[in-house]
Amino acid sequence: MKNILIISLTVVLFGLIAVYMLLLRPTGTEYSNKGEENNEQTDSMSDAEADSSEDAMEEVVDDTKTLIGKSVEGRDIMAYHFGTGEKEILFVGGIHGGYSANTSELMYELKDYLESGAEIVPENVKVTVVPLLNPDGLTKLVANPDNKTAARFNANNVDLNRNFDCDWTGESTWRSQSVSGGDAAFSEPEAEAIRAYVENHQIAGAVVYYSAAGGVYSSSCRNGITAETKELTKLYAEAANYKSYQEFDSYDINGDMVNWLAKLNIPAISVLLTTHESVEWDRNRAGIEAIFDHYNK
Repeated sequence: MKNILIISLTVVLFGLIAVYMLLLRPTGTEYSNKGEENNEQTDSMSDAEADSSEDAMEEVVDDTKTLIGKSVEGRDIMAYHFGTGEKEILFVGGIHGGYSANTSELMYELKDYLESGAEIVPENVKVTVVPLLNPDGLTKLVANPDNKTAARFNANNVDLNRNFDCDWTGESTWRSQSVSGGDAAFSEPEAEAIRAYVENHQIAGAVVYYSAAGGVYSSSCRNGITAETKELTKLYAEAANYKSYQEFDSYDINGDMVNWLAKLNIPAISVLLTTHESVEWDRNRAGIEAIFDHYNK
């Protein structure tokens, strides 16, 4: 019993260390305004300035990264770019903040891998990685490690994966409980940030990460699953040794991000990691490289 307790405490400790390391990741010193300093700046704003600060922005830091927006509490949402090809592939993690912190950890692993200097990205491809779409949710986990469920939502207690424009409703579901989808589709600055980026760029395909179920899911918004989406699902699942699914049907979902992408006719898949802890780097690297090969045409 004592050994089991020690193992359990060790797992929790390493999990919290990983979350702290994610929060310490650089987001561009030009735009760093986290914590109390940011709260003081927000408090001193006029109402008009505060409203303006919640609007999506896209500000190029340099050729390698872009500030695409701010969270409710003013934390940076960064996109990192690799390659200069015409076909842009979008990878997104951390939509559920601290509840699925391993998806952000995976995306930072991808960022580090692409920065390693190896010629990984094909010449005709541009890779954009958004490691952490919900930084406020991740911060919640640090503030209260015992309430991982609360860390799923943004600072307005909205489930960001219910805030996109595909069958949006103000009240949606997660498992058997009711969750908020926001006041309107894209009412949350985090969702608006990714919308603005997608609409301002020609995205050839997208992969969005969640946890935990262990599988790859196609997307559609009542417009059918495209042949390209089916191909991406199959390629990723086979390379990463996950099961593939045509749709997520465990319960009804409104306002889902990948389904919104499908509504825009962008091939998009959801990858659900097997647990909330492991990043499963080797298998996901294989899936990602299979996507690269697919677009290397």
